[in-house]
Amino acid sequence: MKGVVLFAAGLMVGTAVQIGLAQNKNVVMMNHVGINVPNIPEAITYYTQKMGYREAFRANDAQGRPTLVYLHISHNTFLELGQANAERPAGFTHYGLHVENIKSAVETFKQRGITVSDPNKSASTNALLANINDPYMGRIELAELTPDSLHRKALDSWKP
Repeated sequence: MKGVVLFAAGLMVGTAVQIGLAQNKNVVMMNHVGINVPNIPEAITYYTQKMGYREAFRANDAQGRPTLVYLHISHNTFLELGQANAERPAGFTHYGLHVENIKSAVETFKQRGITVSDPNKSASTNALLANINDPYMGRIELAELTPDSLHRKALDSWKP
């Protein structure tokens, strides 16, 4: 239940920020909310069977255990599940914004005085990512969904 509340809170915060960023030509939309869960397979079962979400893609460790799972909430919106551990406690971790051009977005945010990392390619999803250090809620992830990214492939294969 706590996870659902945190997820809902994340969506509300993300929606508010998306409205506030509407003037930012780089931001397409809010793409996902990330949460860490104690048991990814149990969370997948809950979100697919109870909430009706569909698995979009996953990344597994060397032993074949999921370390990152994206669930489709709607065509353009995902829930990102990560494995909680001692360094990554259970709960809300971040929300992600889809940007068209990560370099342009990073430059725009830096010009506005925001602390943002340089872009890098995600080894597990192939998306180009950068992170904003938000002083009020933690991390905001910027994601350019390149043609070879798992995000883009999931979006392109969406069937309602």
